[in-house]
Amino acid sequence: MNIIMNRKFILYIVAFAAFLGPFTQTIYTPILPEVASQLHSTSFIVNLTISVFTLFLAIMQVIYGPLTDVKGRRKVMLFGITLYVIASVGCFFSETITLLLVFRALQAIGIAAGSVVAVTVISDLFEGKQRGQAMGTFQMLVSLGPVLGPVIGGFLSGLFNFHSVFLALAATGMLVLVFNYLYLKETKPDSVEAGRFHMRDFAMILQNRIGSSIIYLGFIQYYVFYYFLVFLPNILTDRYGLSAEQKGLVFLPMSLGIVVGSYLGGKIQSRLEGEKLLVLTTYLNAISVLFFLICYSISLPWLLAAIIFFGLFLGFSLPVQTTLLTGAFSKNRATAVGAYNFFRYMGMAFSPILGSLIYHLGGYVLLFGLIIIVYLAYALLLSRRHLGAHAKSPSLEKG
Repeated sequence: MNIIMNRKFILYIVAFAAFLGPFTQTIYTPILPEVASQLHSTSFIVNLTISVFTLFLAIMQVIYGPLTDVKGRRKVMLFGITLYVIASVGCFFSETITLLLVFRALQAIGIAAGSVVAVTVISDLFEGKQRGQAMGTFQMLVSLGPVLGPVIGGFLSGLFNFHSVFLALAATGMLVLVFNYLYLKETKPDSVEAGRFHMRDFAMILQNRIGSSIIYLGFIQYYVFYYFLVFLPNILTDRYGLSAEQKGLVFLPMSLGIVVGSYLGGKIQSRLEGEKLLVLTTYLNAISVLFFLICYSISLPWLLAAIIFFGLFLGFSLPVQTTLLTGAFSKNRATAVGAYNFFRYMGMAFSPILGSLIYHLGGYVLLFGLIIIVYLAYALLLSRRHLGAHAKSPSLEKG
């Protein structure tokens, strides 16, 4: 492995590449009506620019994962960011909704490399307790993406127009590209030989005890996370009569809770065994959703406390997942990370659709009540799988 570099510095530059995915996904959500007006389109079509981005972000996870294992970390990262910069410039010059849709898809295809390669590089560079702490730092930085995206997007469009958002993304992407080009060396271990990818590699990951537990948990967590993003604004409007600006501020405590929780989750791994922590954080996630269901209608302060707890415990859970997953798959860890990210993004995609159907059937009680049951059932399953009779070593790819 050719590594002559500061590991901490590399952690930050690859994390910032991963940060650009959720940041780009949300940066212009506050100005969708302006986009529809200026491009003479409908709100439905403009909303597709968000959905298309998320869809390609998900699909590319399962493509970049094997590519990163076969071709190496540096090549895939540089290709992805380069495509992202070109696509961002294309978005800036788009004068029709069709062109914007095309370049938004290309943006996602490019920046999807960031999250796969970043986790893989961190796993290559750090071992043991240091890996857990590094994953905590990584998750903390990536969690800032959804927080800062709408804030910066609204600020830029207020000063200029919505096109300026994409110019800012192109400039930021270029900066990330330069730093990764100059400082990111190939971190793929010399002991791992390049081989051909086979679809059975994904099946093997899903059959593995650690792999399946974490990947399915990721789907559930991000499915629930998007419940809050989609339905919380309606609660704040209907029950508390908040303005658009006030609703935006309400999301900040939850997002900052995720950031703080991610940092603490990385630290606590040095004191608690990984599989025990995985089970504990899953129970805490379920309890936080139950707390929200009980408290959301009492008063706004109680609602704020509930979403802070939700964000804190979600963030707390994330570092241990990536640490366990990358430790279980040393030979094809990028493929494992790609599968994990794919299921998380699928959770995001299905959440608004299924959630709307459930809400119309039984309101918020049924909406959040069902997911609490699912969460608790999955936590019980994890308890049996990881805290019952001692399972085989998770360091084997065959499961």
